[in-house]
Amino acid sequence: MKNIIKLSSPFLLLIILAFITSCSTNSNMKPEDFKNKEPRLIIEEYLSGNVKAWGILQNRSGKVTRQFSADLSGKWDGNKLILDEKFNWDDGEVQTRQWQIKKIDEHNYEGTAGDVVGKAKGYSYGPAFKFEYVLLVPVKGREIKITFDDWIFKQDDRVAINRAVMTKFGFKVAELTVFFVKD
Repeated sequence: MKNIIKLSSPFLLLIILAFITSCSTNSNMKPEDFKNKEPRLIIEEYLSGNVKAWGILQNRSGKVTRQFSADLSGKWDGNKLILDEKFNWDDGEVQTRQWQIKKIDEHNYEGTAGDVVGKAKGYSYGPAFKFEYVLLVPVKGREIKITFDDWIFKQDDRVAINRAVMTKFGFKVAELTVFFVKD
């Protein structure tokens, strides 16, 4: 019996490790994968002015738990994008956030907001913009840190689609899908 346990322990460890890594949201997709594709998303241009958005929040099982509409208003000063967001959730909650997104070079950005921990890192190639950040999310009267792996894909001059995977300790806790239309 001890030999069976000894032989199966490494096997069991491999199964557990495979399960844990399969739950991770680190995809193989990289912003650079989109470098030669069109239409090009230049985030400071697309988010300047007024943009309307509609979205859904899904729990880790895929069930839609909330819906929202949002109004975004951005202003580019040549170095930094100031983006004001107002979310109107279907349960009556209203959330606001102001992003300050600085362009570092052609492909790299840094962003801050009042409820973002540290700095967000942004990467822009072709029609894709990836934003990675930790957000303080209110849950049952307290704030918890949730990691966002946020992708925006420009469809044409007016339309973009956003998909964000939200994780805690490397495990997916929710997904956000947003549809943007530029005025």
